[in-house]
Amino acid sequence: MKSVFVAVVAAVLLAPAAAAQVDSARLGVMKHNICLIDCKNADKESGVNISGELRFASPGFLAWALSPHPYVVASVNTDGNTSYGGVGLEWDFPFADRWHFEPGVGYVIHDGAVNNPFPSGTQAAVDYSNEHVLLGSEDLFRTSLALTFDMSAAWSVQAIYEHISHGQILASGRNQGLDEIGLRLVWNLE
Repeated sequence: MKSVFVAVVAAVLLAPAAAAQVDSARLGVMKHNICLIDCKNADKESGVNISGELRFASPGFLAWALSPHPYVVASVNTDGNTSYGGVGLEWDFPFADRWHFEPGVGYVIHDGAVNNPFPSGTQAAVDYSNEHVLLGSEDLFRTSLALTFDMSAAWSVQAIYEHISHGQILASGRNQGLDEIGLRLVWNLE
């Protein structure tokens, strides 16, 4: 049910942006809940996430910030674990023939666990904590780093890493966060 909520929110966020010029559509597969640096929370949630993103042309009023591109993203977990949807900004820095570095920041809402619903010290609490990433807030930041290779003017392939957490800014207490890594196909529309 929460996945449906995330999908509806993503659709609502997409509607106003539809008037803007879409410069690319991105679809990919992300390995969910990977171990990057601190692995105590990695692999608690299984599955892969199917990630879809629409990126828009950079509006002129953002030229002062190196012309980031607004985006709308939705990511659905295939095993019923944490899914999310949100909005943000991505920069596009070409650095070699047909290569781009694309860092991004954003805001997402998710349907995963926020806190442990069981009393501390009980076996039910231990079992729940062993199987769920406790994100501590329904509102999270999304940071991403992508390396994109242009196969042609219309198509690119992208390797992407993303991290979602509240960073002790949007909430306090639990902040286990999620890391994902994957590949996306990019359809360039401009």
